[in-house]
Amino acid sequence: MHKAVIARIFVAPEKGERMQELERVNALAGAGLEGDRYAAGKGTFSKPSPDRHVTLIESEALEGVQRDYGIDVSASATRRNLVTSGAYLNHLVGRVFRVGESRLRGVELCEPCALLEKESGVARARAALLHRGGLRAEILEGGAIAVGDPIEELTP
Repeated sequence: MHKAVIARIFVAPEKGERMQELERVNALAGAGLEGDRYAAGKGTFSKPSPDRHVTLIESEALEGVQRDYGIDVSASATRRNLVTSGAYLNHLVGRVFRVGESRLRGVELCEPCALLEKESGVARARAALLHRGGLRAEILEGGAIAVGDPIEELTP
């Protein structure tokens, strides 16, 4: 990874609520992001599962959808928690990485679902983000995450 950073941070306190943008958030080990529905056990898929702690998406993927398909999908419409810049998220599946003060492990790709099209209002958004919809990650070690924090891979 080269110069990978957190570009934006989002949480939604309740299921179905609009994503709220933050400058800083606390990651809670084994749970999720403080103030987010999944950390509180209120998400659609809230059964205890490490793949629901935090989700990430590349800002470059959103730019690519605009460039390749002429579709404008806002970062908040993706319902991902962390928007990155300069990171290759698909390569972090099964790897441990640091984000700010937190240590995460990439669990699986976060393929887009039907809710994306509902939130964005664009019928082709789901297909446009296929295989570049982001990453689900487990929070191994909690701590603060802020906009501008570096993302550093810890395991090869």
